[in-house]
Amino acid sequence: MPRAVLKVTDIEIEYETMGHGEPLLLVMGVGTQLIVWPQELCQELSSHGFEVVRFDNRDAGLSTHLHHLCPPNLYVSLVRRGLGLPVEAPYTLNHMADDVVKLMDALGLESAHLFGMSMGGMISQTVAIEHPTRVRSLASFASGAGDVLPLPSPKAMGSLLAPPARTRAQAGENGLTFQRACGSTHFAWSESASRNIWESSFDRAHDPDGFARQLSAVLASGSRSPDLHRIRCPTLILHGLADPLIPPKAARKMAGLIPGARLRLVEGLGHDLPMGAWPIIVDEVVSNARRAPP
Repeated sequence: MPRAVLKVTDIEIEYETMGHGEPLLLVMGVGTQLIVWPQELCQELSSHGFEVVRFDNRDAGLSTHLHHLCPPNLYVSLVRRGLGLPVEAPYTLNHMADDVVKLMDALGLESAHLFGMSMGGMISQTVAIEHPTRVRSLASFASGAGDVLPLPSPKAMGSLLAPPARTRAQAGENGLTFQRACGSTHFAWSESASRNIWESSFDRAHDPDGFARQLSAVLASGSRSPDLHRIRCPTLILHGLADPLIPPKAARKMAGLIPGARLRLVEGLGHDLPMGAWPIIVDEVVSNARRAPP
């Protein structure tokens, strides 16, 4: 797949494109790679007149891994964040948002639609706040504004912070544990497909320290709630009512703070991308993008 060398930084971003039309960048969550965006979902989005760009964030997949930066102690970071104390991190979501903008520069895109999931939604929010002229529309899915509350369920948090896999098989089991804890309750999902995506991710690039650096970036970046009013592009807040990792209350709060934001809560949808929910996801993302000026 192609790779963009980002000017000014030493970061290289692995990406792939699909289709032709208005650019739509897909921004993935913590510790996950571009292959977690299902190929068929990307094809469906591109069929609506978009050039879909999915990519690996820094410290994930085949993009640059910052091995020279020491991984933080996540448990210390979580406690400090919970107490409202500053959290130290090798980088923040602002740096990851700058990566998105520099990727757009490398691709010759003056602006693009952004569709971010989980941490990817947080990164996309940051781009819309800090670089408003670069964002045509924003779709934030299964995400939040970085506030301390609401808290994830203990089971969901435990599955996220499970000990790193040492083998391909363990990676598959960890993925299934996360899916069972955080996945949809109404929309069916395939155990074999879920296992395969996490085993494939292990084969492609396994880096627990990269996961730790990304999660510490989330914790160190604090709350975006005071700045959400600065987002002026058409905005969709899409969230599952069965999401235990980032509870729906976070979505409701964001929608109330972003001018003109559309809130869509989906019964039985969790912190995942089950095939049965694709028609809803595609319809909502495409409809929101159509609200943007040509």
